Amino acid sequence: MIKRFFIVILCFSILPVLFSFATDPVKPNKKQTLKTIVIDAGHGLPNSNAEGKYSYESQLTLAMALKLSERLKEVLPDCNILLTRTDENLPGGLKDKNVANRWRANFANENHGDLFISIHVNDLEPRYQRKIEGYREETYTVTVGKGRKKRRVEKTRTVPIYKSYKLSCDRSGTETYIWAVNKYDQKQNAVGSRDGEDQFGEKDSSGMFAESPDAKILASLRTKKYFDQSLAIATFVEEEFKKEGRNSYGVKQRNNEGIWVLQATNMPSILVETGFICNFEEEDYMNSEKGQNEISYAIMRAVLRYKQLLETGSGVIPDPPNVNITKP
Repeated sequence: MIKRFFIVILCFSILPVLFSFATDPVKPNKKQTLKTIVIDAGHGLPNSNAEGKYSYESQLTLAMALKLSERLKEVLPDCNILLTRTDENLPGGLKDKNVANRWRANFANENHGDLFISIHVNDLEPRYQRKIEGYREETYTVTVGKGRKKRRVEKTRTVPIYKSYKLSCDRSGTETYIWAVNKYDQKQNAVGSRDGEDQFGEKDSSGMFAESPDAKILASLRTKKYFDQSLAIATFVEEEFKKEGRNSYGVKQRNNEGIWVLQATNMPSILVETGFICNFEEEDYMNSEKGQNEISYAIMRAVLRYKQLLETGSGVIPDPPNVNITKP
């Protein structure tokens, strides 16, 4: 009887929270602000990953992550900006990329990140074309004659010299990933392990066990909130890229194969594909100072819009006088 009474009370106490999430998934809350942002430069040696005509994904992601970190520190001086790696190697002194991905998620979780941004570059299956570079003389043998007169004779012929060239892909532009719905359970497990703050951004001193019914309900609500917030900032990122004149393929999810750093981080999280390294023109752009400035600027603007959304319910930046935002 007492247990049934407790369940009834719990249901009634949680109903207002459920309705508040249903009507306003990103509810304005002055306490719900960005204290710690984790920027993840994808890959790292020995896992350089995608290869362009002259550069590698791990090089580009590091350069862009460092620029984004500098910009965010300028416009958000009170926010703790952390990087998962600051050199060409995988983080944590690791050599295995899968172990490194777990390290990235753990790093973000242990530092109580409020937002996780992973920087990557896109790629497609390489296409090659063969061209004739010149000619050479080739010696070969043939059999002539019959019976006792049969013998091997050397002859020469001219043959072409071929060289294979990697072709530029036709695709260019950006896309931003959020965690897939079919990875909801993994995300909820990560969210359920978070301590220190509840779904309202306030300290939780209840001492709930993670397996208790009320803790599971709160973890589910927080997971739903993180999904909505991830979708919001991912949308802002792609909108800001379009303002820079980039092709945008929008916000995506990878349902066939999850993205560990998105589903294992207990915070809103996105993975930004900043361009196609297989497109020679876009590879040049991402390697250029202009390109890296524009990419970091677009993501920085999206973060400011997201912060504004959390605090006021509006994703429009009112150009505050104490923040100097300069377009490159």
